[in-house]
Amino acid sequence: MKLHTLESRLQALAVFRALLDDPVVKALLACLAHNIDGATWDALGAYGEFTARLYRGGGNLARYVQRLVEEDDNVCIRAVGRGETPPAYLTDSVEEELKTLQMAADLTPEDLTLPLLRTYQAYLPRFGTAEIDLAALYRQRLENVGRCGWGVYAGHHMFCLDGEGRIVPVGHPDTICLEELVGYERERGLVLDNLRALLEGGRAANMLLTGDAGTGKSSTVKAAGNALKGEGLRIIEVRRDQLGHIPALLDELSGNPLKFILFIDDLSFRKDDDSCSALKAVLEGSVSARSRNVILCATSNRRHIVKEKFSDREGDDVHRSDAMQETVSLSDRFGLHVTFQRPGKDSFLAIVHALAQRQGVDGPELDAAAERFALLRGGRSPRLARQFVDSLTAVRA
Repeated sequence: MKLHTLESRLQALAVFRALLDDPVVKALLACLAHNIDGATWDALGAYGEFTARLYRGGGNLARYVQRLVEEDDNVCIRAVGRGETPPAYLTDSVEEELKTLQMAADLTPEDLTLPLLRTYQAYLPRFGTAEIDLAALYRQRLENVGRCGWGVYAGHHMFCLDGEGRIVPVGHPDTICLEELVGYERERGLVLDNLRALLEGGRAANMLLTGDAGTGKSSTVKAAGNALKGEGLRIIEVRRDQLGHIPALLDELSGNPLKFILFIDDLSFRKDDDSCSALKAVLEGSVSARSRNVILCATSNRRHIVKEKFSDREGDDVHRSDAMQETVSLSDRFGLHVTFQRPGKDSFLAIVHALAQRQGVDGPELDAAAERFALLRGGRSPRLARQFVDSLTAVRA
């Protein structure tokens, strides 16, 4: 009777109906149906299929159901995210459906295998269980929707765009943290202060981070995203050839209580590139571009982003001025411009020593070896400092 009741209640889900498309929940429903019908061999296959899918999802049924509930994108959590009060009939449905999903989360291997063992006396696979309170956890999720988010944004914090311009999570995001970065404290401080203004609902500025290669521009953005993900910050990387999707992204994200960085790494344009004009339009300050929960952040090795040739400056004084203005007009549209300069010798060696100390590497020839390493590779940078220290640890290993 318990399994029959659970199957009926699951089939009637409305707010959380999308969960019925989950492969584990589908297999669970099949398992419940076969157990009820008493079709022993089909029931054995259904149970085996259910446990196999659950194993691929972690092996613990309660935790799996909890994750599904917390990441579900439904009408109730979207309304709360918009600052609305859901109608009573909707909150009543949520409460009842959470009871149903609690029943599913509370299932044990014995609940599902007992009917089978009456006629099948052999080993049956088991799965993990846990004591959870879905209603309490979901109330907490609703109260903190501005930091936790919903749907795909609840389980991930770094994203990219697929070929159709849709937002998809990054499978293996860079885990770099702020503590791993050495030097450039002032530059990182400017970036972090701007991001905290964004998280607090202030007028955060679009950011342009420029400087020599290997100075930590991209690492700063990713490390900040990792540090502030618990406060509701998400990063969506946009390639240069995907800039045309930005207006649609701004519309899609505008009603989301989370805060987003549209991250454009290693940005540069040819002077006649149409994508440059598209980005200018976004930065110009249209209604959609002024969303309080989204900023653009671009990194570039070029101060003015647009590649400039000497031939662009040919002509009389008026034309030359127009040509030069065109090249700087894009970078000037970013409200915050942070420059990461290539370190001098003393700064470079300070970075080397800090990284070497963390790795437990030292030696009387460290400075000279670091200088040789940098000169052989064309100059000093934090990236080369890290590569140098990594080479030392590799030799020791």
